[in-house]
Amino acid sequence: MKSPPFALLTLMALGLMACESTTHTTDAGDPDLVTRIETSPPGAAPGTCWGKEVAPAVIETVTEQILLHPADIDADGKVARPALYRTETRQDIVKERQVSWFETPCADDLTPDFVASVQRALAARALYRGPISGEMDTRTRAAIRRYQAPEGPVSGILSLKAARNLGLVSVKPGT
Repeated sequence: MKSPPFALLTLMALGLMACESTTHTTDAGDPDLVTRIETSPPGAAPGTCWGKEVAPAVIETVTEQILLHPADIDADGKVARPALYRTETRQDIVKERQVSWFETPCADDLTPDFVASVQRALAARALYRGPISGEMDTRTRAAIRRYQAPEGPVSGILSLKAARNLGLVSVKPGT
């Protein structure tokens, strides 16, 4: 068999690159992590920073057999004509798509010293096992996700609530 010409191989490679997905997911499972969201939920106070968690809809495929005509049975019990069925398949939404907003420390607050404090606080709770680097890396985000998961959000983006619970952000009077 003769090998394809170089030009054909180049075109095939370019075609495959064009088909690649543009969604990037980290090891922590956060698609396209955003450190700052330009929009905020309705009614948000000016100067506050927000993260967004989107839970996709849960869709179930249901297949049913619909009886069109019952079987015809002779007087002696033999089936003269079998039952006739039609197969119907549909998709039902089991759970609607949900969008949840949560307040986060602003990007200016996420200094290397602050992130190192987050890493130490999570290490003290046996959730973080990496070096105290001050970098918001994959290990840190995974530990944040584990810490926040029981009460939400299930995200590698640190919520302001979690930062307060870790003792890293002061609680405003009256909250």
